[in-house]
Amino acid sequence: MALHVVLVHPEIHWNTGNAGRTCVATGATLHLIEPLGFSLDDRAVKRAGLDYWEHVDLRVWKDWDTFEAELPQLGTPWFFSTRGRRTFWDAPLGETSNTVLVFGRETGGLPATLHTRYAEQFVTMPMAEGPIRSLNLSTSVGIAVYETLRQQRAVQREGPR
Repeated sequence: MALHVVLVHPEIHWNTGNAGRTCVATGATLHLIEPLGFSLDDRAVKRAGLDYWEHVDLRVWKDWDTFEAELPQLGTPWFFSTRGRRTFWDAPLGETSNTVLVFGRETGGLPATLHTRYAEQFVTMPMAEGPIRSLNLSTSVGIAVYETLRQQRAVQREGPR
């Protein structure tokens, strides 16, 4: 089973470093779609990933189109957005052997074109009513990765839904 985490145009190096650390801890591959809002040589990215950054299975893509051409070979994509039509709990994230979790940039999320093209693959994380508009990107990555692993484990034990 392969698990992929995709950050489309990430802007904050700490979030990317933390997402990389989660990927190392879970055996996932981290894909970064340029442009990035920081340099990968930035010490802050490495500091956020601590001494694990060198162990991140990292792939950097020059743009979404280049990545999207390879997407079918990577697995079933799931796009995370506050505008998703269903919660990630209700999506079969772990039913396929290869899963791709896609996240947008911190200040603007994913482009509208992806919302249109992949509408049925968009999911959201439930939040209580209040002043919070969204969760932190690296927090969302961690939640999604572990929910996917939980679902994969359930499928291995019980079989597909």
